[in-house]
Amino acid sequence: MDLIKEASIETIKRLPDGCSWEDIMYEINFVAQVLEGLKQAEAGELLTTDDLLEQVGKWER
Repeated sequence: MDLIKEASIETIKRLPDGCSWEDIMYEINFVAQVLEGLKQAEAGELLTTDDLLEQVGKWER
């Protein structure tokens, strides 16, 4: 089964009964972002802490 589909199903199963559509979408989106981040990390697409702080510093200007 496709990883995203499987992760979505498992995420929905863990949610409490009576949760809203917004709750479901929020959780699925969160899991999708985590999976995308892991995929990027495996591909070597990482930022060092210094790189991140440099980018954030540019936002403040």
